[in-house]
Amino acid sequence: MIVLDPDYNILAANTAYQRQFGTVDKPYIGHKCFRVSHHYDVPCDQAGEHCPMRKAFELKGPDRVLHIHHTPRGPEHVDVELRPILGAQREVVAYVERLATVRSASARPSSDGLVGRAAAFNTALAAVQRVAPSTLPVLLLGESGTGKELFARAVHEASPRANGPFVVVDCSGLTETLFESELFGYEKGAFTGANARKPGLVETAKGGTLFLDEMGDVPLSMQVKLLRLIESGTFRRVGSIESQQADFRLVAATHKPLQQMVADGRFRQDLYYRISAFPIHLPPLRERADDIPMLVDSFLQRGGPVKHRISVDAQAMARLQAHDWPGNIRELRNVLDRARLFADDGIVRVEHLPESLSGDGPHPVAIPAPASAPAGTVARGGEISDADLRRLAETSRCTRKELARQAGLSERTLYRRLKALGLV
Repeated sequence: MIVLDPDYNILAANTAYQRQFGTVDKPYIGHKCFRVSHHYDVPCDQAGEHCPMRKAFELKGPDRVLHIHHTPRGPEHVDVELRPILGAQREVVAYVERLATVRSASARPSSDGLVGRAAAFNTALAAVQRVAPSTLPVLLLGESGTGKELFARAVHEASPRANGPFVVVDCSGLTETLFESELFGYEKGAFTGANARKPGLVETAKGGTLFLDEMGDVPLSMQVKLLRLIESGTFRRVGSIESQQADFRLVAATHKPLQQMVADGRFRQDLYYRISAFPIHLPPLRERADDIPMLVDSFLQRGGPVKHRISVDAQAMARLQAHDWPGNIRELRNVLDRARLFADDGIVRVEHLPESLSGDGPHPVAIPAPASAPAGTVARGGEISDADLRRLAETSRCTRKELARQAGLSERTLYRRLKALGLV
C-alpha cells in the first residue's frame, strides 16, 4: 500500500510495497505514481489508461482497476484499488492505494499459464479478479480455443479454494449414460462391471473447484440432475439411495449460444440462470493481435522435441499477426508446434508456416492503412509507420482520442509511440 497526495506524489509506502515494487537504485518517495508504475510523463488518463485517482476524486469514493505496472521483475498485472481520504469539508486531501500483484497471468512471455497485455485480455482478467474471492458460479463464454480452462484455473487459484482440487469435466466427451456415473460416481454392483465403489468427479472436487467444460453439450435429460446438484448441494451415487453433500465452486464454459439454446428448448432456462451468475466473455485472438509476439515467445518456451532456442523472424511474425486465427490460441500453438520442427537453425521463417497463413489461404486478413490517414500513409504489419505517424500528429489539430482512431492505434499505444518520437 502507498499514500498519495492529490498531485500524484507518493508520500509513504508500507513494507510490502517496498518488497514487491521498490528497488534500491530507484527511489519512489516524493515521485509521481505514474512515473514509478508506468514510466509515463503524464497521468494515466492522459496516456490512454483508466486513472483510478481521477475516478476516485469524482466519486469521493473508491475505484478499482487492473493495470500493468513496471516492477523489479518486469511488467506485471496489478490489481489497484484507490480510496480517497476526505477532509472536514469532504475535500480530497490524500489517497490510499492498495496494489496486489496478479499471480494467475503474466504480462511477459511465460512458460505456463495465461499470457497477455491487450486491452480485451485485461478486461477478462479484471473480471476474474473481481469474482474469484466470491462463491458465485462463473460462466466463461467465447469461441473454441480461447483458453477457457486456463481462465477457469485462474478463478480457482485466486479464490479461497486455491488449496483444494481443480477438477475438469469435459461434457462433450461424455455420453448420456456415462455422464451420471462419471459426475456422481457409483456403488459396487450398480451395473455390470461396477466391481467396486467409485467416487465421482463431484466428490473428487470436494473443497475445490468443479470446472464443467463445454456446458452446452450436457444432455437435456441430465440438465435437471445438474440443476438439482447446484441448487441443493447434494447428489446420489448411481445405485445408492443415500444423498451425499457436495462442496465445490462451480465454473462452467461453452462456445455455444446458450441463450439461443434456451429459446430453442435445447437448454433449461432455470439451469442457465443458475450457472450464469457471473458471465465472462473471453476475447478471440484476432482481438489480441498485439499479444501474438508474446504468445509466440511463450509457446516456443514450452518445450517440444527441439532442444535449442527457437525464434521467429520479422517476416514470419508479420504473417502470424496478419492472420485472423479462427481456431484462436489453440490454432496458433499447433502452427508453432509444426513450424519448430522445420526450424533447423532455430529460426522460424515464412516458408515454415502453413499455406493457410499466406495471402491465398482461407482466412487471410488484409490490413489497410487507417481510413482517415493522410494520403501516402502505409500500414506496416497493421501499424502506421513512424514517419507517417509524425506527419499525422504534426498536421492534425484533433484530440488525442481522434488521433488514435485515425492512426488505427489504441490511445495507450499512440501515447507510447508519440513519446518515443519525442512528440509528447
